[in-house]
Amino acid sequence: MDQQLFHIFRNTPLGRETLLQSLYFCQRLNISPVVYIPEHTKFLMYFDNDVIQIDLDASYLTAPETAREHATALITDAGLSPRFMVPKHFTASTLPDIKTDFDFMCCPRSISDMSSKIGLGYIGPRVRRIVQSARFPVLMTSPVFKPWQSIEVFFGGSQNAIRALRLALGISRVTGMPLDMYTQVEKGTEADYRRSIDEAGLSDEVSQGVRSWRFMTSGKFEENLYDIPHDALIVLGAFGHGVIRDIMFGSKMEVIQSTISNNMLIVGPQYRAVL
Repeated sequence: MDQQLFHIFRNTPLGRETLLQSLYFCQRLNISPVVYIPEHTKFLMYFDNDVIQIDLDASYLTAPETAREHATALITDAGLSPRFMVPKHFTASTLPDIKTDFDFMCCPRSISDMSSKIGLGYIGPRVRRIVQSARFPVLMTSPVFKPWQSIEVFFGGSQNAIRALRLALGISRVTGMPLDMYTQVEKGTEADYRRSIDEAGLSDEVSQGVRSWRFMTSGKFEENLYDIPHDALIVLGAFGHGVIRDIMFGSKMEVIQSTISNNMLIVGPQYRAVL
């Protein structure tokens, strides 16, 4: 079976930009988009250790009479085949159940808030819970469609960073795009980070598949982010944990998502390799 990316379509200009980014991702990785055009503002996603009720912003129900036509046109213009998900099971008459056995999912920064509220530094709580619970990585798009020319992966030496690095290496192999690594050195030395690569058995892959590995040894992390290319796909790991009722990312993830506007592919703690 071919790999699939799940996309919830919003029939608005912002939704068009998000779908264009999904389609570009699918083109580059040779995977199939599966588009859901919601008829209700709520649905359930069943994960291994969580059931998440998604409460969509009402704009997802905009102009239902043209939604499928608009989505089909964008998909076919991208040279891909339209594939639409129609829920078969419902927990309640207006609460469809959505399967979660996809390989990727695309999300804007929020799927439950009006677009006027969505800005840099804001990621909605439902998107955070999806990242925390999903076995698949989540593509979080920039506000406006932008092709990417390289892949940049942040590496801090953790197990989740190793998973993100493996994914970035796979994307680089499939797309042929150059891959760069960034490490903010805060504890230990450069040798310690290289040792974590050795222990993960990735030394050969990194030496052959990574164009450059930049160690940032001075300056504030948020200031060093200025050097990240604006037209790069960012791949990074996120650590999910509960703080009262909120879902928080790791501190570096929070700085990254609130500082740069690149497209980001986020690997959560439940991620299982797809490439």
